Amino acid sequence: MTRSDLVEELAARFIQLTQRDAEFAVKAILDAMNDALVRGHRIEIRGFGSFSVNHRQPRLGRNPRSGESVAIPEKRVPHFKPGKALRETVDQRTLELVQVTKP
Repeated sequence: MTRSDLVEELAARFIQLTQRDAEFAVKAILDAMNDALVRGHRIEIRGFGSFSVNHRQPRLGRNPRSGESVAIPEKRVPHFKPGKALRETVDQRTLELVQVTKP
């Protein structure tokens, strides 16, 4: 699902929202999440999962072409951990789809 798919789904579910209002709502939510992660905060959405920032230490890597050692600097990367309810729902629905598609 892309961002525009999410906007369309939101506008379809809530008929009082125009496409533009739905787009503004999605942008506002994603911007707020982005800002929170940039500040190092953790985002927890009950029943869905949590977003946090992981710190990766600097390390030595290799250029696959030349085999030369390359210094990789430290990084902060976003991390998503699905919640129990999301994991169970995905697992259950995936099993249902597999059972329906099997002859």
